[in-house]
Amino acid sequence: MTSGSRTSSVEEEPASKKKVSSSYYDKELERLQVELVKQQEYVRAQGLRVLVIFEGRDAAGKGGAIQRITESLNPRAARVVALAAPTEREKTQWYFQRYVAHLPAAGEMVLLDRSWYNRAGVERVMGFCTNEEYEEFLRSCPEFERMLVRSGITLIKYWFSVSDAEQEKRFQKRLKDPTKRWKLSPMDLEARNRWVDFSRAKDAMFAATDIPEAPWWVVEAEVKKRARLNVITHLLSQVPYDDLTPSAPKLPPRPELADDYVRPPKESQHIIPDVVP
Repeated sequence: MTSGSRTSSVEEEPASKKKVSSSYYDKELERLQVELVKQQEYVRAQGLRVLVIFEGRDAAGKGGAIQRITESLNPRAARVVALAAPTEREKTQWYFQRYVAHLPAAGEMVLLDRSWYNRAGVERVMGFCTNEEYEEFLRSCPEFERMLVRSGITLIKYWFSVSDAEQEKRFQKRLKDPTKRWKLSPMDLEARNRWVDFSRAKDAMFAATDIPEAPWWVVEAEVKKRARLNVITHLLSQVPYDDLTPSAPKLPPRPELADDYVRPPKESQHIIPDVVP
């Protein structure tokens, strides 16, 4: 065998695990966020209804991706919905009922930070629903989503995939950061002990609900920055748009204050202390 035909004994690192330089990330994120604004203007002008579901493992990076998507958008037309556990009253409703109230109207994009798929994941694994309720969900969910699509809603579903080793690393990092410890609920810690159970539940969920009308799109989320850029790029491709960015308005000269207006003295106002050195 010649040297040119030898295979390397060291496997090349998968692209999904390669780090992203901060300079590239910042520049590309800025470019993509401009495109998101263009897309939003098109959605508003055309009266489109867009629903984006974010699911995945705890600490997989769903929240960070949602934040990067929405931080430059008009919050009146791009809403993030992250529902708490159902109330006792909501538990007696049709399962999808509390989610229906948050569906987008014309010109809106709604991003669900977890969704009705709680029933196929945490409720199934933790025993918060009966076997009958779970089986009924797997039967009715595809029909429910087909109904949404037939009604004109663009439904996009993302699953953020992360390894157990990377999840553990992020959990440990959260424990050390007082500003992020709230992200680790007792439920998250219990789910950590049931990795395989959640894997089986996710596989069954995909088998039943990965439908042509609303397929699951998997986001390789081992590297957060890479996952964010990839999911934004994909989201832009799912809703084709024209550049309808409004032209910059021409500001007229600022009018002078009227002669009869006297600004009240600052001493009469409650001004917060300046604590910055």
